[in-house]
Amino acid sequence: MKNKKILFIIAPLTIVIVVAFLGWLVAISGEDESPVELLSQGVLSAQESKFDFGTISMQNGKVEYDFKVKNEGEEPVAINKVYTSCMCTTAFFIDPDGKKYGGFGMPGHGSSKTPAGIVVGPGQEATVKAVFDPAAHGPSGVGLVQRSVFLETNSTQSPMMEFNFDAVVTR
Repeated sequence: MKNKKILFIIAPLTIVIVVAFLGWLVAISGEDESPVELLSQGVLSAQESKFDFGTISMQNGKVEYDFKVKNEGEEPVAINKVYTSCMCTTAFFIDPDGKKYGGFGMPGHGSSKTPAGIVVGPGQEATVKAVFDPAAHGPSGVGLVQRSVFLETNSTQSPMMEFNFDAVVTR
């Protein structure tokens, strides 16, 4: 009789644990899927990958700069991830049709999500917009700053792109 009571409690509990575990596996299996699974021979290039804002004041607010990218290859290139080096920087990706994706931020700080369906076709141009908030680090955030925006793609020729900017922050 005692064994039946234990079995009556353990069996449903085991089923709940197994179902929860399987649900968790299904949920995490799709987290890092890229919009295009196949590798591409397309090549993203940038006219420039570095920009200097010069001296900027915290009081004047955010500054931004547009980096242009072009697919120089003959196959589409998927943008799998966009992220930044610091939470004071936000990135947006504007596809060839003018659709804006983002804001993407620093991994682990809640704003860096894998974009789905961002594709730059052969010969097409797109924009990586870097937005920097000089006041994000408060009064101690003065001086030279160097930040980056990163793109991860499905291109075998340009799988990772990095865009950098500098600024001298004053109060």
